[in-house]
Amino acid sequence: EHPQSPPLLFQMMTSSSSFIIPKLPKYFSSVGGRSQLLASFSSLSPPSSTHKRKLSSQNNNNNLASSQSWSEEWKSLGLGARLPKPGSRLTNLMFVQMGFGVDQHGNDGSSGSGGGATQASVRAVRNAIEFNSIPGIIEAVPGGRSEMLISVKLGIPLKRENSSEPMEVNLNEVAKVFPYGRLMPIQTVVGGLTFNTGRIVRELGDVDDLAVCVAACVSIGYDSGERGGEEIHAMHDTKDGN
Repeated sequence: EHPQSPPLLFQMMTSSSSFIIPKLPKYFSSVGGRSQLLASFSSLSPPSSTHKRKLSSQNNNNNLASSQSWSEEWKSLGLGARLPKPGSRLTNLMFVQMGFGVDQHGNDGSSGSGGGATQASVRAVRNAIEFNSIPGIIEAVPGGRSEMLISVKLGIPLKRENSSEPMEVNLNEVAKVFPYGRLMPIQTVVGGLTFNTGRIVRELGDVDDLAVCVAACVSIGYDSGERGGEEIHAMHDTKDGN
């Protein structure tokens, strides 16, 4: 695994991120009160040459969600989330992961340098997915991980105190974090926060001491094809015993 790359599948959960599992298929067992599905895009063991060919052919000639690849290694393996099929809806919600990211030299990212809210957003999404593993998604989602739907919602600070719009984010940079699956349109809302660090590092392009914090929610599941009612996905009450 490349030390600078985000993990390729979802690694073991730590306290740095939180999770919600709405409802698990009955074949997932529980050990010590924790489901074996305590997992998100985890590290991928070195793929065999056959696996490489499958991954490459899987994503070649398909609409990737990002015009860029996270790394040359990912590019050579054909890794990268794809766009969803037309009309796709996340009807069956299986795993919800939260994370946050900070750019202490954020300013407002208006220069297009990839800093600010963009850098914080990428870190937030990575924080949400990189400490988990969900091997069971291959069996739980029709079509396996290549067909799972990924929904991303970002809480981004306001551009300015007197603005009602969130800071600009290069969503292409956020999209390339995901190695597989079908990425739904990324939602951005006002959220997160800005704060003062008390330090300016001019070598990093700082014009002030403003830092940017972004919150991210990454949900995965699939589209059952069923359409009924206005709800996007089924909800479950813990009181129902399921």
